[in-house]
Amino acid sequence: MGMPVVHFEIIGAGPAKLRDYYGELFGWEFGVGDASSEKVSQPGTYGFVDGSTTGEGTGINGGIGGGRGHRPQVLFYVGVPDVEAALRKAESLGGRRLMGPEPESGGDFAVGRFADPEGNVIGVAGPSGRTQG
Repeated sequence: MGMPVVHFEIIGAGPAKLRDYYGELFGWEFGVGDASSEKVSQPGTYGFVDGSTTGEGTGINGGIGGGRGHRPQVLFYVGVPDVEAALRKAESLGGRRLMGPEPESGGDFAVGRFADPEGNVIGVAGPSGRTQG
């Protein structure tokens, strides 16, 4: 069985304006806090969307974040059993690691990003695969 899409992100330089825009457009409500890493979003600017509150409770979780220095992008995250192993496999198949696993300390939850051979950016999320030190 394949691995599921578990999260989406909309990143930009003005996360508060993006939250206002998508909140008005789609009726999304946000819980604002910190992303898993400052490489994903500036602290205190990440707006979490609970998928159980969208699409009659059938939506996926997501977030809107970023801030100064973050380039605009939309991406999705696939749930994997080991972020480091998934990034290594992506590289072995012709992709390029862009980030991660983050946080670098390892642990139960981390994220990573890679570019596929065409340059599309995809995220992976799950245990980091790195040992805590």
